[in-house]
Amino acid sequence: MRTVLFIIGLLAAAMGLLWIGQGLGFILWPKSSFMLNQPQWSWYGAALAVGGLIVMLLARRVGRRKRARRFG
Repeated sequence: MRTVLFIIGLLAAAMGLLWIGQGLGFILWPKSSFMLNQPQWSWYGAALAVGGLIVMLLARRVGRRKRARRFG
């Protein structure tokens, strides 16, 4: 469970960074994307990236709790 949550969080953070880059016009890929140079997508991307980081942090805590219960 810990690994799955961490991978989901990592993918969400990476996608959020892509959206930020596309929304601000730094990443112009793919050329036909409707998100290019649209600043609102940078805000959506920032929210998604923060959400992904939170999921990754929670995944780390889930792993610590299970180990603490098992050995504690």
